[in-house]
Amino acid sequence: MKIAIKNMVCQRCVRVVKEELEKAGFHTLSVSLGEAELKEENADPAKLAKVLADNGFELLEEKSARLINDIKHFVTNLIRSGKLEDGHLKFSKLLEEEFHKEYGYISQLFTQSESSTLEKYIIAQKVERVKEWLAYDELTLSEMANRLGYSSVAYLSSQFKQVTGFTPSEFKKLKHHSRKGIDEV
Repeated sequence: MKIAIKNMVCQRCVRVVKEELEKAGFHTLSVSLGEAELKEENADPAKLAKVLADNGFELLEEKSARLINDIKHFVTNLIRSGKLEDGHLKFSKLLEEEFHKEYGYISQLFTQSESSTLEKYIIAQKVERVKEWLAYDELTLSEMANRLGYSSVAYLSSQFKQVTGFTPSEFKKLKHHSRKGIDEV
């Protein structure tokens, strides 16, 4: 039996889900980001949901909820991969190619399901990546803008300030960098 799981964002999540499912008596055949395959064909959905919820995850049962989860994973992985350096790549085209659906449909479904638009979600993910780079002082703003597919440092700075209330330089000077986990964005 395959199950879809919301809020799995890293390999630590994979390990926790595997351990907790097995602790609850389920036999996992495989666990990866966003899903697990169990030996049990008719596992109790309520028990599964409780085990997952107790650990900050959520059992996804609807097809559209699974698609939203897959979109979030795709966006997050794309931003973290550095594949946006070619400024000609557009998220709309990449999403259409990945999910074989029109961007308008993907965007509308995302907005109906989440409390935000897909565009705001993408921007929020990019801003969190910039916060990470600023906290670790790894890259210049120009390198950050390039890696995230921004046309200019000014555009990156504008979106960053819009989301955080700070310019990247002001944020970097803060003693406490308020960052969010990937699953909280």
